[in-house]
Amino acid sequence: MHDVCRYLVLGRACCHLGLMEDAMVLLQTGKRLASAAFRRQSVSWSDDSFSISNVASCGSCNAPATLPPTESESVTQLVSHIKLLLRRRTAALAALDAGLYSEAIRHFSKILDGRRGTPQGFLAECYMHRAAAYRAAGRIAEAIADCNRTLALDPTCIPALTTRAALFEAIRCFPDCVRDLEHLKILYDSILRDRKLPGPAWKRQNVRYRDVPSNLRALTVKMQELKQRIASGETGNVDYYGLIGLRRGCSRSELEKAYLLLTLRHRPDRAMNFVERCEFVEDRDLDSVKDQARMTALLLYRMLQKGYSSIMATILEEEAADMQRQKAAAALQAAVAAAAALQVTAPEPKLEGKVSKTSVEIEDRKQQIALSDYNKGSSLEQLPVLDKKGAKTVSVYQGVFCRDLAIVGNLLSQVGFNRPIPVKYEALSC
Repeated sequence: MHDVCRYLVLGRACCHLGLMEDAMVLLQTGKRLASAAFRRQSVSWSDDSFSISNVASCGSCNAPATLPPTESESVTQLVSHIKLLLRRRTAALAALDAGLYSEAIRHFSKILDGRRGTPQGFLAECYMHRAAAYRAAGRIAEAIADCNRTLALDPTCIPALTTRAALFEAIRCFPDCVRDLEHLKILYDSILRDRKLPGPAWKRQNVRYRDVPSNLRALTVKMQELKQRIASGETGNVDYYGLIGLRRGCSRSELEKAYLLLTLRHRPDRAMNFVERCEFVEDRDLDSVKDQARMTALLLYRMLQKGYSSIMATILEEEAADMQRQKAAAALQAAVAAAAALQVTAPEPKLEGKVSKTSVEIEDRKQQIALSDYNKGSSLEQLPVLDKKGAKTVSVYQGVFCRDLAIVGNLLSQVGFNRPIPVKYEALSC
């Protein structure tokens, strides 16, 4: 019975520290030992010992060495909860390794947003992995927020500091990047001085001691490079599009939608909600975690506000430039249309005179040909008519009496009704 209690106590302690795998092994071992002890004692009992009268008379002398019902149920529920958390974390890490970042974010969010409390160490580890998934998916603001929560729960988390510094460098926020690198340098110096990794001995580290000197040299070179860039005046060229997660040239509605979602999610007054779902190792850590979370959330919120103002100013300038270009294009199009209308309504007079004169000459020529064809088969005699200058201008036909009306109709149809036929009439005889 003492072994069973020892395993259960150690299992709960490991769960409280965030060592979920060890806690599950210890708790399952304790339950298995308790079940084995119960089976051994139940074999030695007779059938009569299970009667109601014998159970009442025997009292506690024949009671099996098992867990009380309430404690057994609590252990079973704790083991089930640990299995669920480990199963979700395994699925999230597998999705992250496979490049399914949205799936990994979904699994980690189920762990972090659960109703039941989660140990501090396990919660910090899940926040760190979700920050890596957000970073791979291109969601910079969410990744920075998760790094802030990780560092609030565990200020000595080297991967969280490295990730946040890389995120600040990606959006060209060099002062914040240098600040994180300086914090990281202090941790590396303390590791080399104390000859041990930061934190208690039971804490799982994501960095090896032998890698610290090389990491420190690379970190020093990176800090010098960033300080030179800051000295050259590259501090004001922050990529706010990357911070908010927008493409360059986005519309005003896209900016407002993305900004609204980010501000609702990362408001400073809501930045401490995750603390309520955390089971702390020591109660004195609660105040420091809240202060750290509030401060980092406020810095991120101000950065988002500044990014919104900068991008909105750029969008307004682009809209004004587009409006000016549209007005210029409309004015040019109106001028071209007016010029085309003037050319259509006012043609050249010389060309019109030539066309009209040519058409009249063609029509006169047709009439003369028609009359000459008719004169060949008729009795009309063509007589010239002299104008004032003595020139022959119009042909005059001498008419004779004709009873054939068909010939007259043919003559009129060939000549036309609109032009009179000059005819010289003489004495007609029947």
